Amino acid sequence: MDKRNLLKNILYKMDLLLEEIIIYGSVFLLCLLVVFIYIRKQKRESRIVEQKITQAKADGLYEPVSLHPVVDQHSCIKSGACITVCPEKDILGIRNGKATVINASQCIGHGACFHACPTQAISLCIGTEKRGVELPHVDQNFETNVPGIFIAGELGGMGLIRNAVEQGRQAIENLTSCIKKNSKAKYDVLIVGAGPAGISASLMAKKNNLKFITLEQDSLGGTVFSFPRSKIVMTSPMDLPLYGKVKLYETSKTELLELWGDVMNKNEISVSENTKVESIEKKHEFFSIRTKNGEEYTSQTVLISIGRRGSPRKLNVNGEQLEKVAYRLLEPENISNKNILVVGGGDSAIESALLLADQNKVTLSYRNNSFNRLKPKNSERIQDAIAQNKINVVYNSNIDLIQENSLTLSITDSEDKIALDNDLVYIFAGGELPSQFLKNSGIQITRKFGDAMLKH
Repeated sequence: MDKRNLLKNILYKMDLLLEEIIIYGSVFLLCLLVVFIYIRKQKRESRIVEQKITQAKADGLYEPVSLHPVVDQHSCIKSGACITVCPEKDILGIRNGKATVINASQCIGHGACFHACPTQAISLCIGTEKRGVELPHVDQNFETNVPGIFIAGELGGMGLIRNAVEQGRQAIENLTSCIKKNSKAKYDVLIVGAGPAGISASLMAKKNNLKFITLEQDSLGGTVFSFPRSKIVMTSPMDLPLYGKVKLYETSKTELLELWGDVMNKNEISVSENTKVESIEKKHEFFSIRTKNGEEYTSQTVLISIGRRGSPRKLNVNGEQLEKVAYRLLEPENISNKNILVVGGGDSAIESALLLADQNKVTLSYRNNSFNRLKPKNSERIQDAIAQNKINVVYNSNIDLIQENSLTLSITDSEDKIALDNDLVYIFAGGELPSQFLKNSGIQITRKFGDAMLKH
């Protein structure tokens, strides 16, 4: 009897052991399958990201041109938060279990990835080891090496409307403590530029009861004003002084300018438009500011918020002074039945050419043999327009001569010239950085090679 019970006990334990082996074995195999699927999925995603990086390099989009994210591979845990929050898409991707940059040149420096990363593995840097970016010396209070001169917005290295608005507000807050009573200067602060940073600064100066004046070389809105009329401006929520929180995720240039205009009008703030500042000179305890039209202003402090584009770059060719030559496109819907030449190969040139193509005969002149650094959507649209003969593109060309009703293009490395009937010329050759203007004001300019502008 004891032997029979013993045998039963042994068989029972063997059944339990076999059951445990089956259960644990199944769990192990299931875990192994999950790990296999995960690794396979990760490798597939990595290959896709590798292909995107290869394509970005081929398209000239891999190297950053301004503010961009840099990922600390040791701290990254592949949360994917940085990718999810990025509104531009395909700026970052996951490769080999770590976040990596794909289309760095398309980054607009909004910093959403910087704030979203749970391990603080992302820094926002400007320039690279090979390509430096010139920036004025600015401290944490937005003051330059010249006491009393402050810089806010894109000129200081931080792009995006929301960033510029916030910096304009903070700069005025910081310089308010520098204001002295009974100064011989007419103004407490003179604001140069009425773009996003300048508008925010003007509102903040009004809120702080400062004596101020805002000068703008073009029109209210600065660079935003020069966008084509139907261009979409991507922005994030921003806190506008004397107005409050502005939640605009996608809006037209017109709507944004109307908002700013209404806020300025309601607070009785006027901007001296078409007034370009030529020089800033320190005189005793205040600054003397001279404009291109000969006017002189005196102010205790100066806030420069003119952006990095500065003045439009000119081609210096014969006939460029004619009235039909312009450097920005306004109200393209009112232009029709014209022979138009658009010069340039960047997004602004492409977008302007596309806006004009429906009602006009448009020729696009570009000095290189292919378009580089275009946004993917613009690249697709211009290729479609070329295929449909909506736009005639002349690669490897430069303007040789502009006349009243015609112009001549010269072909690179050739004696060939192309004569075209022409009514209007739009030149998008970028802007000349106001480096000399800053240097003449005593502001130090340094070249940044991958320096971190924001880091944890």
